[in-house]
Amino acid sequence: MTRNGPPLVAVAHGSNDPRAAATVEELLTEVRLRRPGLQVVTSYLDHAPPTPVTVLDGLAVAGAGQAVVLPLLLTAAYHSKIDIPGVLSKVTSLHPGFRLRTAGTLGPHPSLTRALERRLAESGVEIGDPSTAVVLVSAGSSDPSANAVIESMARTWSARGWWAVRPAYASAARPAPAEAVRSLYESGAPRVVVASYFLAPGYFADQVRTESVAAGATAVSPVLGAAPELADVILERYAEALRPTHATAV
Repeated sequence: MTRNGPPLVAVAHGSNDPRAAATVEELLTEVRLRRPGLQVVTSYLDHAPPTPVTVLDGLAVAGAGQAVVLPLLLTAAYHSKIDIPGVLSKVTSLHPGFRLRTAGTLGPHPSLTRALERRLAESGVEIGDPSTAVVLVSAGSSDPSANAVIESMARTWSARGWWAVRPAYASAARPAPAEAVRSLYESGAPRVVVASYFLAPGYFADQVRTESVAAGATAVSPVLGAAPELADVILERYAEALRPTHATAV
């Protein structure tokens, strides 16, 4: 640990799409600009190097002493509940004296709604327009609690003045985005737009855009990407992980 704090090891999902890694790096560059001197290292659970085990092993060998592992995930589901603890267990078995702290997932957090609004506004959508219904689309999960978070976000966001806000899922749960768009029009919504609750571009984000536009959505926001709100949340989660009351992972 340096005077700037222990290294922050960001753990992203990973993708075969090179745009995803480029977007993650753009986001973490924003984090580094906010905290000069803090070592921020990228890792990926799948599809792209380096792995979290490789990164953490290197830090331990270099004498870091401890690190904060921060999931770049928008909801807590399989990856944060199973995959990342498995990584930490493996690293601890290799380096018993290496202290690891885990930060919370990025969402839910009020700043993520503000980031969604930023992206919608960039797409020409008037925020809180009472004649506009929003479909809030996430990747979807087999974990019902993760999908429940999206449902809760939609309910809270609807109070901002929209005609309505409905959740939808790109996989593993229903409704699909196109189904939600059509359902809102059938319910009388004058206009339907789609808010993309994805960290980085890739297969799901592309599929959601294509199918939503085909179903009649008048706008589909870009992914959250390097929105400044996300950079702020990352540093907030990092600070939370360092609090004395925060439980260490191992």
